[in-house]
Amino acid sequence: VQLQASGGGLVQTGGSLSLSCIYSGRTYGLVVMGWFRQTPGNEREFVAGIRWSGGSLYNTYYRSSVKGRFTISRDNAKNTMYLQMTNLKPEDTAVYYCAADRRLTDNYYRPWEYDYLGQGTLVTVSS
Repeated sequence: VQLQASGGGLVQTGGSLSLSCIYSGRTYGLVVMGWFRQTPGNEREFVAGIRWSGGSLYNTYYRSSVKGRFTISRDNAKNTMYLQMTNLKPEDTAVYYCAADRRLTDNYYRPWEYDYLGQGTLVTVSS
């Protein structure tokens, strides 16, 4: 599985950005996907996750600091996961990574639990 993240850029405080993550290859069974971010000298941290809950339903999860501002979604027909980010703050500045896995794990917030990780896309929020 290959993951390709895009959509990062420079935005002012209060602005919006939409990240995309296209997944390709053997994409069957990717029941858990997530977005993580990392700043220099810090560990990669969980931002949002989307986990299959049966049929066509998914549960979504967010770190507390982005709840109400970020929205994660996926379109399996397009093999794409999204992260819609609004009301951006300087502390959201980071390299954002997308990740995917075939195990239906409760540990969706741990980056090391994912088998597949894409390259990052830089989001910079100016004050």
